[in-house]
Amino acid sequence: MSELGEYLRSRRAQLSPDVVGLVSTGTRRVPGLRREEVAWLAGMSVDYYVRLEQGRERSPSVAVLDSLAAALRLDHDGHRHLFRLVGLAPRLAASRTPDSVDPALLRLMTAWPDNPALVYNRAYDVLAANALAEALFGDFGAAGNLMLLLFAEPRAHEFYVDWPTVARDSVAGFRLNHGAAPDDPRLQAVLTDLLNSSDAFRELWQRHDARGKSLSSKVFQHTEVGRLALTMQTFDVRSAPGQQLVVYDAESAGPSADALKMLGSIAATRDFGALSRARRNPAHPNHLG
Repeated sequence: MSELGEYLRSRRAQLSPDVVGLVSTGTRRVPGLRREEVAWLAGMSVDYYVRLEQGRERSPSVAVLDSLAAALRLDHDGHRHLFRLVGLAPRLAASRTPDSVDPALLRLMTAWPDNPALVYNRAYDVLAANALAEALFGDFGAAGNLMLLLFAEPRAHEFYVDWPTVARDSVAGFRLNHGAAPDDPRLQAVLTDLLNSSDAFRELWQRHDARGKSLSSKVFQHTEVGRLALTMQTFDVRSAPGQQLVVYDAESAGPSADALKMLGSIAATRDFGALSRARRNPAHPNHLG
């Protein structure tokens, strides 16, 4: 089965007849819609739809894809992913140079002392983080990668209070990135690592969910300041396609805001201690000159 076929099959498996206005009849051997139901909803022959799922038809028209997207109730990200699978939407070029973050964006992130902020690439490698984000996430897990932190670090299940939801959302975003740039060597390396090392990741990857960040909040259990319920905003970095900026915030005058302030104080104290040690020992690697 082709990647297009797998995606179509996974989408119809997650739709029940009542959601699309159909009356369920007979015994269903598998969950979701039948092939003939999708074909009817999309206005095409059952034979043609079967060929799409089986990978025998690989060049559907724009009109056919639009009909399938409507029949399968795909959102904007799913619609775009569908087009990419058949080569009818632009794909990002593979990275040829090391990822770097615009200095102006770095200055902006530094100017947010009360908001954790970080930038990561399409493989979820953390490229930059302000002091408060570093204090929140610690060492960012294995190799500074948020996907590896989530699936390879034992502490992740405690750090992310709603780990299952965060994991589903992250894998869906990772697949959307993969569809946009399947030849990206770093993305492919992280994918291979996760497929080889994590049963949980493999199970979620097989769902074929593809969507951008859908979570508007996350709850963290920090070892030093306790629980933080933070809202989050995610932005595409226009000057560097494939990079995303995530900014966290806490509701004012609440326990999470207090915890965030405490975390900021801890981070500032550590920075001051490192600076003092560097001044006492100019040969120290943290010396700032």
